[in-house]
Amino acid sequence: MNSSVQNVEETNLGMGVSVGEDQYLSFIIAEEEYGVDILRVQEIKGWSKTTPIPNTPDYIKGVMNLRGAIVPIIDLRERFGLPPLEYGPMTVVIVLSVQCEERERLMGIVVDAVSDVYNVKPEDLKPAPDLGGKLRSEFVKGLATVDEKLMIVIEIDSLLNSDELSLVNEAGA
Repeated sequence: MNSSVQNVEETNLGMGVSVGEDQYLSFIIAEEEYGVDILRVQEIKGWSKTTPIPNTPDYIKGVMNLRGAIVPIIDLRERFGLPPLEYGPMTVVIVLSVQCEERERLMGIVVDAVSDVYNVKPEDLKPAPDLGGKLRSEFVKGLATVDEKLMIVIEIDSLLNSDELSLVNEAGA
């Protein structure tokens, strides 16, 4: 084994990541556990008031200024058709890097709470079943069993680039 490959493997193993595993940040919405690729996570911050954008769906909470960048904020609970929940001390905004058309942009998702970071082997990520109305299957990358729980891994680019969000993308650009 050459030294550069060995160094990468040692570094990954030192962080608790086995070679060939992906890491997902898990979060809770309505007592269900969801996950997003940790490499997409830019920041996790507590809920703070946003500036509303007129004529957008209720799940688009508005935009916030994050160190000079205008970041659209989407409430995933409402986006999934679940009843709104009053924001509390556990409510967080996960700021993600999302691929929009030909560029990357920052978008925030409001979730009930952050849970954990899990290592998942690609072969342990099962294909998404047809989940019906609340969460269309094209928004699900797959399902993984972690710590005897089922985690729904979100395909964040598809979810945050759907037609309904084109309004906020234009407003926040």
